[in-house]
Order: sequence, then structure tokens, then C-alpha cells
Amino acid sequence: METSHSVPNVKRLIMVPALIALAITIFRLVGELVGGSSVFFNREAGGGGALVGIVWLVPIFGVYFAVKLVRQGLGPASAGKVIVLALAGLVIAGVATALIFSLFGDPNVSVSFGGAIGQQLGIAIASLVVVLILRKGWPAFFQTMLSYAFASRIPVLIVMLITMLGDWGTHYELGPAGYPEMGFLTKFILIALFPQMTFWIMFTMVFGTLCGGIAAALVRPKGTAEGDVAPAPEDTAPAPDDDPEKAEDIP
Repeated sequence: METSHSVPNVKRLIMVPALIALAITIFRLVGELVGGSSVFFNREAGGGGALVGIVWLVPIFGVYFAVKLVRQGLGPASAGKVIVLALAGLVIAGVATALIFSLFGDPNVSVSFGGAIGQQLGIAIASLVVVLILRKGWPAFFQTMLSYAFASRIPVLIVMLITMLGDWGTHYELGPAGYPEMGFLTKFILIALFPQMTFWIMFTMVFGTLCGGIAAALVRPKGTAEGDVAPAPEDTAPAPDDDPEKAEDIP
């Protein structure tokens, strides 16, 4: 069980997952540039659920980090609490997004420039609230998953910057269909910087924490699996020479 002094080796935990995410990001970019199948490399705005993408890594690494931490004795005080907080975060994010879209317009239909700014600011605030809620459930996992979230999303942000500058025709440089035309810097801030550093961080945290919490509920700390722990010794009476009264009765 995690204690207040439990600190995971975050760099070691996320190094390989972050490199895998980077490799997939590069592979996705190359696939779009060479005209790969839209099933794997969708070039439409948002990516459209293409099979090649780092979004699918979130549940996998959520489970991976959870198992690693539990095996190291850094599991949560309550896996149930972790799951509940993740579900609460999911609900809050959904309600907040619906409210923001109702106030500022549907980004897939038509949104004014001011509406686009309002949407991104609203989503950023909602994302921050959700992430802070998740922090209460499992600090060691929170620190690890948050580090992975930024490690996987910063390369995407860099790719978006490069493709926007080069106008390469990939999904990385496209905003929502309903967004108005805007200059390069404004476009980068509204469809790259804000979403990648707020919404997608929150998305990674919510679904990673949900899957991690479920995994933590099913995995035992190392050394506590059945057969790994020696049975407690049975109570035995003291030896005769340890009991003065009984020692006097010995002929």
C-alpha cells in the first residue's frame, strides 16, 4: 500500500511507453504523407478513429503503470476510490463539454472566432478540474500517468507545428470543420496548443486512471500472491526450561 513517502521512479516507468508513443506518432505521420489507407491513417480533421494512433495506448499503459506500481508496493489505498474518481471525471468532462458546445456552438457546424476561443478556454478549465480530482485517488499513479501524458503529447504538438508550417495535408494541421479561417499563430494556439495540452492530457488521465484502477483491484503486491507468503506459526507452549513453575516439577 502506498504511503506518504512512496515515490515511484517515474522516468524509468515511462521511458519505454513514451518511446513507443513517439514511434507511433512518427509512423502515423509517415503513413499519412505516403497516402496510406484511411482505416489506418485517416487524414480528416481529428483523425477519425484511425487504427494507428497513440490514443489506443492510453488503456494499455494505464494497466501497465498500475501493475508495475502495485508490484512495487505502491498500490492505491483504495482501488475502488480510484475507479469512482475516474468515472466522476468522465461524467464531469462530458457534461462540461456539452455545456460549452451549447454556449459557444458546435465546432463541427459553425463557430465564431470568439466562440472558438471560448470553447478552448472552457475545455481547458474543465480539463484542469478533472485532472485535479484524479490526483486524490492514487498519487503515485497520478504522477506517473501525468508524466506519460505530457511525454506522449508534446511530440504530437511539435508534429502539428511542423505540418502547419509546411502545409503537408495531414490531419495534424486541420481544425474542426466549423472553425473560422485564422492566421497561423492563432490557429496553432487554438487547434494544437490548447487541445493537446489540456483536453488530450485530461483524456489520457481519465481513461488511463480508469483502466489503472481496475487493474489495481485485480493485482496483488509482489510477494502476497497465494503461496508466496509463509503461514503464521501456530502458538506453542513455552519449553519446560522457560517456565520456572513447570521446571520445578521435572524430576
